[in-house]
Amino acid sequence: MTLSKKLGAEFIGTFWLVLGGCGSAVLAATFPDVGIGLLGVSLAFGLTVLTMAYAIGHISGCHLNPAVSLGLWSCGRFPTADLVPYIVAQVLGGLAGAATLYVIATGQAGFDVTAGFASNGYGEHSPGGYSMTAALTIEVVMTFMFLIIILGATDKRAPQGFAPLAIGFGLTLIHLISIPVTNTSVNPARSTGVAIFQGDWAISQLWLFWLAPIVGALFAGVLYRWFQAEKASTSSE
Repeated sequence: MTLSKKLGAEFIGTFWLVLGGCGSAVLAATFPDVGIGLLGVSLAFGLTVLTMAYAIGHISGCHLNPAVSLGLWSCGRFPTADLVPYIVAQVLGGLAGAATLYVIATGQAGFDVTAGFASNGYGEHSPGGYSMTAALTIEVVMTFMFLIIILGATDKRAPQGFAPLAIGFGLTLIHLISIPVTNTSVNPARSTGVAIFQGDWAISQLWLFWLAPIVGALFAGVLYRWFQAEKASTSSE
């Protein structure tokens, strides 16, 4: 598979993640009488990854997330040469998804993008008023666990064909835990896309939603690489 095709798949997949996940939060979370709420938004994010994993996993690996690409790289499963192109494609896909959502959302009279636009935040911009320390901690830990799920589910020794389910439901669980704290990022491309359109505080706090997911992903990649070494050592004895 050529790199250009992989990048195209990553662009489309990240576009879908932002449009589907953030779109559910902006358009449907509190819709009168039939709002989907926290559970619905969490499930929407999980479903975007699950569906794309089956749709493009065989093309690009379905990272859809700079932190995932970096985690796979730190585990030795992703080439250094493809890292920056993947991240660029993911960020552009996230921006395209956010732009599409903006066009749709502003079609409603009175819509105010500065109210949040599914952006991630801490302090006064945390849904539950959680501190920067709490936000940093949960984003590192949730991304760490997300990468452990991804690396384990896609291990050659894992049951084949079930990885998208584990990863999709894993992301759903992560959102159920952390939406009240940060609106859940674990994905710098997702955070960047909507922050650009929200502007103001979302951009000023965006650094945390790059730093924390990357740190968590790198820790997970290094740890899983150690697990793999241990397994290799055990099997050779």
